Amino acid sequence: VAGLGNYGLRGTRHSVGMAVLDRLARQLAVSGSWRADRQCCADVALAATHGLDMVLLKPRRLMNLNGLSIASAAEIYNLRPEDIYLVHDDLDKALGQVAIKLGGSARGHNGVRSCISALHSNEMTRLRVGIGRP
Repeated sequence: VAGLGNYGLRGTRHSVGMAVLDRLARQLAVSGSWRADRQCCADVALAATHGLDMVLLKPRRLMNLNGLSIASAAEIYNLRPEDIYLVHDDLDKALGQVAIKLGGSARGHNGVRSCISALHSNEMTRLRVGIGRP
């Protein structure tokens, strides 16, 4: 599960994917286990729930380059694009509204576009979190 955003701009609506990952890590009781992984240039926490092993990932790059971190992590952890869930902001949804999208285009989102390019696939599941238009 990858939370897209701009690492240096936490707390902004554009980085809501990372905020969701922080919340997920707290709920899975792994919030104290985040570690900087230089190989994939991301903060990583490992979790298990309901028989699933999960890699939580927050890229340490700008949004437009998030895909590089996710592709590196996919290689390290032997993940296929369809195993990856992207959590990202969506300007076209009202603040707090969420939707799941299975594959497809980036719909103008540069972080998703970066992931599609780096993974050579658009098969990732996306959790789109509404941030509304300012």
